[in-house]
Amino acid sequence: MRPACRLRRPAEDIPPPCCPPRPLSAPAPHSPFPKPAFPRPAAAARPAPSIDSVTTINDDGSHRKLQPADVRGRFTHWRRLSAYALIVFYLALPWIPVGGYPAVFLDVAARRFHFFGSTLAAQDAWLLFFGVSGLGFVLFFITALLGRIWCGWACPQTVFLEHVYRVIERVTEGDAPARRALDHAPWTAAKLLRRGTKQALFVLVSLVITHLFLAYFVSLPELWGFMRADPSEHRAAFVFVFLAAGILYFNFAWFREQLCIVICPYGRLQSALVDDHTMVIGYDTKRGEPRGKLGTPDAGACVACNRCVQVCPTGIDIRHGLQLECIGCAACIDACDEVMGKIHRPTGLIRYDSLVGFAGEATRWLRPRTIIYAVLLGVGVTVAAIAFTSIRPASFTVFRMTGAAYFVDHDTVRNQFMLRLLNKHSSPVALTVSVETTRPGVTTTGFDGPVTLAPLGEQVTPLVLSVSRHHYDGPFKFTVHVRDAAGMDLKREVEFLGPDPRLLREDEEARAKQEKAKEGQHDR
Repeated sequence: MRPACRLRRPAEDIPPPCCPPRPLSAPAPHSPFPKPAFPRPAAAARPAPSIDSVTTINDDGSHRKLQPADVRGRFTHWRRLSAYALIVFYLALPWIPVGGYPAVFLDVAARRFHFFGSTLAAQDAWLLFFGVSGLGFVLFFITALLGRIWCGWACPQTVFLEHVYRVIERVTEGDAPARRALDHAPWTAAKLLRRGTKQALFVLVSLVITHLFLAYFVSLPELWGFMRADPSEHRAAFVFVFLAAGILYFNFAWFREQLCIVICPYGRLQSALVDDHTMVIGYDTKRGEPRGKLGTPDAGACVACNRCVQVCPTGIDIRHGLQLECIGCAACIDACDEVMGKIHRPTGLIRYDSLVGFAGEATRWLRPRTIIYAVLLGVGVTVAAIAFTSIRPASFTVFRMTGAAYFVDHDTVRNQFMLRLLNKHSSPVALTVSVETTRPGVTTTGFDGPVTLAPLGEQVTPLVLSVSRHHYDGPFKFTVHVRDAAGMDLKREVEFLGPDPRLLREDEEARAKQEKAKEGQHDR
């Protein structure tokens, strides 16, 4: 744990010595508000980040809000495209019909889960194990190869924060220096307008995201009905939406990078998943040190402009080495490459490379760690494929009726069951139920003909098995078959319970004696 007494803040306000700061920043999105004329905060109040402290916490333990500078470059361009593609994918899934249902529809109320035309019932929940474990192995494998590329390029926290909420912030409040100036400015009508507009847009976006998230569970038509109806008619959904929107608003408006640093365990797992050959973002100390201003004799390639610190969304200095807070977003790479280009020096001072690569050695992609993860991933994919191909279009369960386990009368021993049939297809299906046993004298009642189930329908019907007392010689097992016209054959083995056969024989002998005694009395 880093000591709180050494917490310091990055030198985001120190201008690069090589050139004016404004040309190095990407142009902020067009803002409808006039350019603020607030005084700039003093640069001396912001010391550089330290390797021994968390940058987002002040000396007194309070949270310090970061204002990352804008950046442009090839990685920023591709990150933006991938982020918007992921956002469109997330927003579009409830709208795309596949097989009569949304592409992803988690119908918890009906215990049906629809994934791109496939339907899983509650009985298929065991398949989630393979999905979750498969994602875990994929993440382990990718992390061992490419480090925290998930965090910087595909994590919902990064995607929505960097490409939705920060965009709103830049439009309403300006670039990083303007936002810091606004932070230190007194409350005026202009500041209230900017901050109020930003917070209102944050709330609106949070509500939109939450409503679309709810659509994954209730479908869009039903969600639209919820929105038009009285909130008291759907109190649980109403409370969920506003609670979830409040959590999203708190996270993206204030908590932000603290979720990655404090709550998310992935950054801490990183030390166990990566090694010296993992591709990470790092600083070439051999080429960059010693740092010095442009024109300084015997100085390295780094001109100490601190541009990499200014653009970092977690406020770290990548020149200190690989750190827990680094999410692999590559903003520092684009910032450094832009500076190197302006001063006509080779790019790549900060780049994607392995630790052995930075040391001048060759990176090994095939190594025990990656081979083991690849083997585990392959085994998991194979088992998951077998498991998912075993899904049948229908399912059934057999359970005993409440009450006694068996019933005995003068002629038979009887077991009573309930048979629950479930159709997983979006079209009707006719099912035939039969019982298979090697025991003689077994009769069944309850299913005299095929059972037709509606699309995604279910039916619970009694199934009664009776065995004549003469043929009963103890508990035995039988098989229930459920078949359809396409050749599907589902079966379950069930146990027929009953009393000890000796008790039945003793009872029959006693009854026989009573009959003889009655006949003797009648003859006399």
